[in-house]
Amino acid sequence: MFKPLHNYVLLERIEEENKTTGGIIIPDTAREKPSRGRVIAVGDGEFMNGARVPLSVAAGDTVLFAKWAASANEVKLDGHDYVLIKESDILGIL
Repeated sequence: MFKPLHNYVLLERIEEENKTTGGIIIPDTAREKPSRGRVIAVGDGEFMNGARVPLSVAAGDTVLFAKWAASANEVKLDGHDYVLIKESDILGIL
């Protein structure tokens, strides 16, 4: 299994529904990539002032992350698509 370093978090995107609240179906080509994800693995945290600061999220958490954060760090491991982001790009735990 992949283990992120320092303050990095490995996420699996959670697909959002492809309908609007009014019932209009949005085609795949027009949908944005989801900004929700399930935490798969986390790093050990950063060193600050000689001590390691642990991350606030843990494997299994569902999080909301900044849409622009994941564009450059998409990775494929064992046939699955994941996103590798810094913890600071996570907006909150759902």
